Amino acid sequence: MTPTELPVAAADGHSFRLRRHGQGVRGLFWIPALGVPAQKYDAFAETLAAAGVPCVVHEWRGMGSSSLRARRGVDWGYAELLRQDLPAALAALDPQVQWSFGGHSLGGQLAAMLAALHPERCHGLLLVASGVPEAATFRGRQRFGVGLFAHVLPVLTALAGYYPGHRLGFAGREAGQVMRDWAATVRSGRYLAYGGERPMDEVLSRFGRPVLGLRLTGDWLVPEASLRKLLAKLGPGVHTVENMDEAQLGALADHFRWMRHPVAVAARIAAWMRISS
Repeated sequence: MTPTELPVAAADGHSFRLRRHGQGVRGLFWIPALGVPAQKYDAFAETLAAAGVPCVVHEWRGMGSSSLRARRGVDWGYAELLRQDLPAALAALDPQVQWSFGGHSLGGQLAAMLAALHPERCHGLLLVASGVPEAATFRGRQRFGVGLFAHVLPVLTALAGYYPGHRLGFAGREAGQVMRDWAATVRSGRYLAYGGERPMDEVLSRFGRPVLGLRLTGDWLVPEASLRKLLAKLGPGVHTVENMDEAQLGALADHFRWMRHPVAVAARIAAWMRISS
């Protein structure tokens, strides 16, 4: 089924379109992983809609329907995503629907920050293959490799004027400041203020809605310690963690493969939303 597209304009002039699937009284506002256009989640969103959960998928600045593309002289970071694009997207959502926020990978991190900034709009938080990407949460060679990459990124993005992920095989063509913000968290494990008055770590500590964290057992990009660190930043509330393996998914339980086989993930989210809202 073709989704409904909702046009959105941020206060700084950036325009993009949300993709809405289904109708209902309890819905999910979903933020994609870094470098993934909104339409890549159509199968996931349609599966949720078929289960009675309407899903609106956000579009990253610089991806898909976005009016901008990262290049030298055109840059943005977490501040623009959190203070411009995501509030504009929230304003476009049906106010009669009880929305939970969710996201995949970096999208999950931003969903958590958005939920903490706007707790009155969020009835629950869904995290899929998401966590704090601190190098210390990785082990062995992976810890060394992720840490080294985070130290190289500021120099790479300064030289190129943006992040050429389409050439490096990690994420897509991204804004340099987005990647520098990501790299700073890899090095420190902290979230900064990103244009606000208080560090996001402080804001997150006051979020008390229910949370479901789904980790894929074969996902080396998000170790369990990474997910646990993100949950530890959140305030009081019921935090549920579940591991999903290959047998449950019907596919390799890695960072992205579930998107092609979304039935199990969508079913678990739909069931959780029915009992947590």
